[in-house]
Amino acid sequence: MKRNLFISLAGILALNIINVVSAQNVFVPDYSANTIGEISAGGVQSTFASGLNNPYGVAFNSAGNLFVSDDGSGNIYEFTPGGVRSTFTTVPFYAHGLAFNSAGDLYVTDFVGGNIYEYSPSGVQSTFASGLSDPNRMAFDSAGNLFVVDYGSGSITKITPTGAQSTFASGISYANGVAVNSSGNVFVSDGSGDILEYTPGGVQSTFATGLDNAGGMEFSPAGNLYVADGSGNIYEFTPAGARTTIGSGFQAPQDVALQMVPEPSVFGFLAIGLVALVARRR
Repeated sequence: MKRNLFISLAGILALNIINVVSAQNVFVPDYSANTIGEISAGGVQSTFASGLNNPYGVAFNSAGNLFVSDDGSGNIYEFTPGGVRSTFTTVPFYAHGLAFNSAGDLYVTDFVGGNIYEYSPSGVQSTFASGLSDPNRMAFDSAGNLFVVDYGSGSITKITPTGAQSTFASGISYANGVAVNSSGNVFVSDGSGDILEYTPGGVQSTFATGLDNAGGMEFSPAGNLYVADGSGNIYEFTPAGARTTIGSGFQAPQDVALQMVPEPSVFGFLAIGLVALVARRR
């Protein structure tokens, strides 16, 4: 009886440990090539989807489906993990940035109209915010605050979950992309080739330099920052700022979205081995 219980507990532990460690597949909308590129955790590049019309923003929902804002058509497409495409909705103007909140609602920036639309999982639309100047990309923090790159005004607008707007940062030269790390620090890419870092209180520093009009960005759970760069490269930055090129050869990469995939750990394999040993000795 005790041995059976031990085997069961060890098996559960093994499965949990295996799924704790994750790697990232990176999905990249290539605006000029009209494709969605995929970079595997091992660094292999492939085409996930083609035949789009200027894809711009990308985001994954909790079910693992990829949402793409198609700038030329005004459609938001939904792709299953297997690549099957459907039209989730059509926006009134140019759809650019995409972001999901913790409840699974999709937020879409209306670049021309200056609005941010909110869509329920079933596709019901409402206007979450208005009166912005060319809102582009956006990102949520852990408290549910939405940070929006306001390209036209060179500022970052902070919007609370209830819709209250305030200017979080200003004076940014062609503010382009935004991402928020687990500590609540806000990272912004600008037209001068820099990535700026802001504390939750708004204190600015420079995180990285020497980029080429970097666009969309996203943090991994490990705290690494993935960046789509105008050079055609996709970069990964460690929390300390060390840069690695993980993808290249894109014509006009606009954004990045990370798909988390389970990756076996050495501890998981050890636990499985222990289960097998105990079962064999029975």
